[in-house]
Amino acid sequence: MSGSAGGLLIQVSYFAAAFLFIMGLKRMSSPVTAASGIKWAGVGMLVATVITFAYPGMHNYVLITVGIFVGGILAWWTGKRVAMTDMPQMIALYNGMGGGAAAAISAIELIRGVDHGPVIQTLAVLGGLIGSVSFSGSLIAYGKLQGLIRKDWRFTGQNLANLGLLAAVALLGIALVSGGGGSGFTIFLFFLLAFVLGVTMTLPIGGADMPVVISLYNALTGLAVGFEGFVLSNAAMIIAGTVVGSAGSLLTQLMAKAMNRSLANVLFSGFGGTAVGEQAATGGSMKAIEANDAGIMMAFAEKVLIVPGYGMAVAQAQHKIWELCQLLQERNVKVKFAIHPVAGRMPGHMNVLLAEAGVPYDIIYDEDEINAEFETADVALVIGANDVVNPVARSDPSSPIFGMPILNADKARNCIVVKRGQGAGFSGIENALFFLDNTRMLYGDGQAVAAELIQAVKEL
Repeated sequence: MSGSAGGLLIQVSYFAAAFLFIMGLKRMSSPVTAASGIKWAGVGMLVATVITFAYPGMHNYVLITVGIFVGGILAWWTGKRVAMTDMPQMIALYNGMGGGAAAAISAIELIRGVDHGPVIQTLAVLGGLIGSVSFSGSLIAYGKLQGLIRKDWRFTGQNLANLGLLAAVALLGIALVSGGGGSGFTIFLFFLLAFVLGVTMTLPIGGADMPVVISLYNALTGLAVGFEGFVLSNAAMIIAGTVVGSAGSLLTQLMAKAMNRSLANVLFSGFGGTAVGEQAATGGSMKAIEANDAGIMMAFAEKVLIVPGYGMAVAQAQHKIWELCQLLQERNVKVKFAIHPVAGRMPGHMNVLLAEAGVPYDIIYDEDEINAEFETADVALVIGANDVVNPVARSDPSSPIFGMPILNADKARNCIVVKRGQGAGFSGIENALFFLDNTRMLYGDGQAVAAELIQAVKEL
């Protein structure tokens, strides 16, 4: 094959890969087509990977093949083993690997000392900085969500210290750009401080805010990969990085909006830990209910709205809850699921869990679609959700979650909350919903409680 024909084949293949990436992402926007969207994007990645072997100047084919094989086996193994509840951690880990790969490309190019010109050299340095921060920050995010890091490290003047660290990295980056590569020590110090910056930026942020941080680092990883694509003159990296960066940016914006938080507030306020200072004053007391009584209440209702949360996922109760719904439907009870945008920690996470249990898409509704129906619901069953149904978000300006859009479970005629105990939720904020006159607490493990509710309905 002639050089011109080979170059044309490479560019056409990259264009096809880009088309598959974009169409795959589009199909992922709906639960109905999400699975096929993943396959489309996977084929696009396969095309881009295979055609890169024909790229001019490629060598070390054995090492590349070994790397692809080892990485593929590890990805397949971890993908098969990971629980759905651990999906945010897996995303953080894989995202960090992408940022680390972009940083590695930048380091190699800088060590080689090839002067690409001021613009491309700047992109190489920026890609290295952003990729390094995304790599180390994503690893910290993984550790927090996995429970390996349980403390939020904060000290007075921390933001100023991080700003100083960023300034030092920026000065080293300028030296690398102006020097066309710089010394080995300068390159080492640049990447070391960039890695440290990712750690010090992420450690103070509480676990409840980690999903937003993961989404942000996802966007940064895409940006870094895109920059390094320019450095290597690789169209596939430019396109893939741009798609990932833009999708991650939109997702970050969506999650911040769902919590009524600015990105700056997430990154620098220190909120989101497991022990947030002052809890909301609630008044009243929690009133318990037995599973039999709760089952009877739902069986004779006309409309039941179910609000699932991360606690349901941890208890792996989604299959039992769907079985309960089917029993209620047999009794002509109208059953719908109400999903908050960040239920399950990541947008779409709860939809996937419910789909896994066989729940039809046409009874799963987003917050905007379902909120008005709570006022006409006989029962709102809250299982494993906390902050997303806390009414202080509407009423208490002093609350850290004030202004966050919530599901109006408190406006149902009766609200049943399934909860393991009387503690506060993941963010550490007491939930005023638990103390309302129309709320009853059904204590116990989510799966066990769902089984008891099923038995109660069957006995009627």
